Amino acid sequence: MNLHAALSADARTWLDAATDKVRADPSMIRVLFPAVRRRCGRDRLDENWTIDEAARAQLLSAVSPDALEAELAGLYRHGDRAEQRAVLRALELVDAGQTGLGLVREALRSNDNALIEAALGPFGSGALPIEEYRQAVLKCVFSEIPLAGIGGLTDRADGELARMLADFACERVAAGRELPADIWPVVCAFPADTAPARAAIQAELTSPVPERQAAATRAVAHLTETS
Repeated sequence: MNLHAALSADARTWLDAATDKVRADPSMIRVLFPAVRRRCGRDRLDENWTIDEAARAQLLSAVSPDALEAELAGLYRHGDRAEQRAVLRALELVDAGQTGLGLVREALRSNDNALIEAALGPFGSGALPIEEYRQAVLKCVFSEIPLAGIGGLTDRADGELARMLADFACERVAAGRELPADIWPVVCAFPADTAPARAAIQAELTSPVPERQAAATRAVAHLTETS
């Protein structure tokens, strides 16, 4: 991402000066971090970052290692939602340690989809133990957060996660409800682990309940396309 090219001359000057202040005195970030949106803007920089998120990440990268974990925690706990998202997105760029993992867990306990998605960026997806990672993915499916935004899914998906998603699909079909199409690549990648749930979905094709039959028909079509 080319942050400086996206900033106005005034915004570049302010951000460079702010970065120098934080480098000299880490506590200055408490004052400067909230001012970023007003001074730099909030437009989208690329598909992953907004300008304010990237600028805040630059400020965090200027904090000395001995002060970083304390400042991360304070900025997250006292920040608004935009500031919290910026902290979570910046975790991949700094040495966040156990404090970073704690913030990821805190975000995943929230009901804010933007925070949950930010928490599952490269840092959170790699740092979470596999059991917590699976639960986080399942929470994303329940919350209708696209799986494409979750880091590490290709590498960390396993048979147990596939089984959990297949069981979820089975429950939704039995309720006659729609299913997110992005679960099927994971489900179909582990056929042995998902066979019982897939068979149950197939059985719903003959359900006397129209809604269940229709949901099963759509699910089987996705399974066929993905397999």
